[in-house]
Amino acid sequence: MERINLNLLRALNVLLEQRNVTRAAEQLHISQSAMSRQLGQLRAYFDDELLVREGGDYLLSALAQELKPSVHSIVSQVENLRHETQIEPEKCQRKFTFSSTDYVANFIFPDVIRAIHAKAPRIDISYRQWQPDWIDQLGSLPIDFASTMISTPPENLHGIHLGHDYPVVLMSESHPLAQMKNVSSSKLIEYSFIRITAGGDKDSFLDTFLESQGLARRVAFEVPFYTSAFNVCERSNMLFIVPRHIADNARKVHAVLWKELEIDRLPQHEYYLLWHSIHHHDKTHRWLRELIADVMKDSIFSPKSMQ
Repeated sequence: MERINLNLLRALNVLLEQRNVTRAAEQLHISQSAMSRQLGQLRAYFDDELLVREGGDYLLSALAQELKPSVHSIVSQVENLRHETQIEPEKCQRKFTFSSTDYVANFIFPDVIRAIHAKAPRIDISYRQWQPDWIDQLGSLPIDFASTMISTPPENLHGIHLGHDYPVVLMSESHPLAQMKNVSSSKLIEYSFIRITAGGDKDSFLDTFLESQGLARRVAFEVPFYTSAFNVCERSNMLFIVPRHIADNARKVHAVLWKELEIDRLPQHEYYLLWHSIHHHDKTHRWLRELIADVMKDSIFSPKSMQ
């Protein structure tokens, strides 16, 4: 026997502690005959009696006495690997990377950073702007968490649902369509559009619908930044398809307003905080993602606040 497996080491540890085959079997919840077989394997491996019968009990051989502290230490270390360790956020010193649109970074993440540093001041956060094609590459990217819009998390990704809403059309307060209650597709295509290139798919549904009507729109300005898109929308007659919660919050800082779309079967946007399976059992990661999700869901700038 060249190697000893972990089960035999555990058996040896209990046998050396109990010095009794019956009691050792009871502690390991196995039969006495199974315990005796394991003792036989251990004796063959070490070429030593290990437990020497003396009357109705056993004594430890000289080798067994020598092995006892080392075996106990090894088994304890292995068992500790399996048990939940207590997370101490205030002592944690790690760096995590978060990815989202600049909308989340600008309006929601300041509250997230404040919450993290209140409980874990040594945790550092790095931000990367989310790209739609990263969804299938998350496991190979240096990203711990991603906030995006997606119907359901794909295979190998886990997520916390943050809320849902639906798309509306944003425009300047002085826009020619500003007095209309809702906006029809025929009116939409009279104007150029702004499109956000970062984050989830927020407006391709419109192109699909227009195509079914034999219509098409012009996208005159593509940009990854919401702040830039809001500024252009405010200062032009361009239209901007955005989620309802983003439109509501844009009104608070820009001279814009939003209208419902006269389109059948508008999609419902679902928002998630996502992470790859490789991080799923990381205890610190779990603590941090739950904190981030709680802050995001409670933010006045989140889709949850619309519900």
